[in-house]
Amino acid sequence: MMDLIASQVTDPFRIGLIIALIYTALRTRAATGMVVPLLAGIVFVAVIIPATAITSNAAPFWTQVATGVAANAALLLIGLGIWMGIERARR
Repeated sequence: MMDLIASQVTDPFRIGLIIALIYTALRTRAATGMVVPLLAGIVFVAVIIPATAITSNAAPFWTQVATGVAANAALLLIGLGIWMGIERARR
């Protein structure tokens, strides 16, 4: 289980999707808010990667999705923390 989470947190494709999610949410926050698009994006990325990837991972699909949600949430929190730090430094 820990190997699965570690591989998901270090997956460059997943990291890129989360960065794009943060960028899009920040650009559209006036119209859509932040919470719902970020939550939907976390779930979307968690489902789409194991559904489309060809891997030798023996974990069941829903286990990959559940750990993907946790990994995405961690990456999102790190990304938002970095963004908030940049915004504070600009002021």
